[in-house]
Amino acid sequence: MSAPAFAPKAELTLTRTFDAPRDLVFEVWTDRKHLAQWWGPHGFTTKIREMDVRPGGAWRYAMRGPDGNDYPFEGVYVEVQEPERLVFDGTIHGSPEQRVWTEVTFAERAGKTEVTVRQLYSFESEITRTGARIGWTQQLDRLTEYLANL
Repeated sequence: MSAPAFAPKAELTLTRTFDAPRDLVFEVWTDRKHLAQWWGPHGFTTKIREMDVRPGGAWRYAMRGPDGNDYPFEGVYVEVQEPERLVFDGTIHGSPEQRVWTEVTFAERAGKTEVTVRQLYSFESEITRTGARIGWTQQLDRLTEYLANL
């Protein structure tokens, strides 16, 4: 199992069960045409600039907020175990001092999928205290809606 290359200063863990099979849920996390439809909090759109879903593959997204500003995120996939686990290392807004290690697990639960997102942060701030939880909660709400319409 991989570990971040930094000493975590904050952590966030969220779990959500989706009424969809695990293979489909994994696909909407790893296929750019799906990911762009639900990634980001309410009111945001996401442009996928690069998404090479394999260990060592790069990802680069830009979320456009309701304020019209772009918020870039980028990093590298560390682990890809289809359809069980994704691990990626990245930065927030292109700031090397704002590193985020993300582990996502996909567990089969009687035809549904339990997704657990665990993030470790190299920094502590308002983002790590409240912003990330709010953003991820809204993003998982959007994923619930997106899966219901597939």
